[in-house]
Amino acid sequence: MKLYNALSQSIENFTPGNDAVSIYVCGITPYDTTHLGHAFTYTTFDVLIRYLEYKQHDVKYVQNVTDIDDDILRKAKEVEGDWLDVGNRWTRHFIEDLQTLNLRPPEYFPRATEVIAPMIAIVEELIEKGVAYESGGSVYFHIAAWPEFGKLSRIPKEEMLAVANERGNRPDDPHKQAPLDFVLWQAYAPGEPYWDSPWGKGRPGWHIECSTMSASLLGNTIDIHGGGSDLIFPHHESEIAQSEAATGEKPFVRFWMHTAMVHHDGEKMSKSLGNLVMARDLLKTWSPDALRLYLAGYHYRDIWSHDEDALALAEQHAQKLLSAATASGGTGPAFDASTAEAAIISAMDNDLDTPAALTALAQLADDIATAAATGQNVEAAQTTLKALSTIFGLRLAADSPEERVISGWNEHLKKF
Repeated sequence: MKLYNALSQSIENFTPGNDAVSIYVCGITPYDTTHLGHAFTYTTFDVLIRYLEYKQHDVKYVQNVTDIDDDILRKAKEVEGDWLDVGNRWTRHFIEDLQTLNLRPPEYFPRATEVIAPMIAIVEELIEKGVAYESGGSVYFHIAAWPEFGKLSRIPKEEMLAVANERGNRPDDPHKQAPLDFVLWQAYAPGEPYWDSPWGKGRPGWHIECSTMSASLLGNTIDIHGGGSDLIFPHHESEIAQSEAATGEKPFVRFWMHTAMVHHDGEKMSKSLGNLVMARDLLKTWSPDALRLYLAGYHYRDIWSHDEDALALAEQHAQKLLSAATASGGTGPAFDASTAEAAIISAMDNDLDTPAALTALAQLADDIATAAATGQNVEAAQTTLKALSTIFGLRLAADSPEERVISGWNEHLKKF
């Protein structure tokens, strides 16, 4: 299996570092979810995990919830609600959407506020190693002390600040030694939640949350770290710096995978532009299988635009697969699906080429329908079709999501 590694910016052979493939995917900051960009990212990694399981790999998967963050506090203030209640409500909404779309639950679904003590310990370690400093009750990572900063994004140093400022950086913070230094621990501000720390009351920075949850649950080096491409800088870049500085181990991540941005009305889909398309709204018209096929119809690294016509075509494909899976054949010669199966495996092994794989799957459905109509025995081919369909999280004839999807997510729901 070959995957594109954003760190090397090349397609590399992928093999697990240990018996189980360790995967960490940056989760939501729970408000205004689940839009089509969210759905594209999490269904992409669901397909990856399902395919690894299809190939008989064990997978240990972590997806987090950023339940304390500037955005959450801002949203809570807008709606005049409690920050914890706002986050819990939107997280429940998100989980319900993922259940409907038949996404395999992660083994671990931690919320950032569960790991405050381990975060503080890592921040202390970074201070001791001379790559972080305390100032005004906050703690910052000192970029100048880590010359490798930028090795993932490869953004020129002179361009980094502008990008970081668009994504939450506060360049005018008077306590920073340099505008690009990022916060590890944020000093308490009136009206905000806080936790006690060696530097006084405060809350964790965004980047340290993911590094801590990843290390706590998957170890210091993991196989795959994923998320949307908008997280490459500064979030994932900062994760690398603080994680490798803290542990002294390299690499923090063996393969970095990022999904492309989804566009709508000619611009990137985003909350700030108000052009979000919500998955739950689409599911009022289209089936879960149609939405899964629609999303998998785009390669995970290609930018694409929402297209209702393409979604309608995906619904037709869903019906075609269902018809083929349930068609009654005859007692004639058995139809052989091995060629189609090989084509799908070849496509998936080629950097998760889901569009090519779905083309081969649709062709298999057509061939099964033709074979059934001419009296061939299609039972074995239908079994293959159903097994291949599970890679894409399709329900086919099932009335509800898989049992493990319902029970696993319900277990995670207990925390929210």
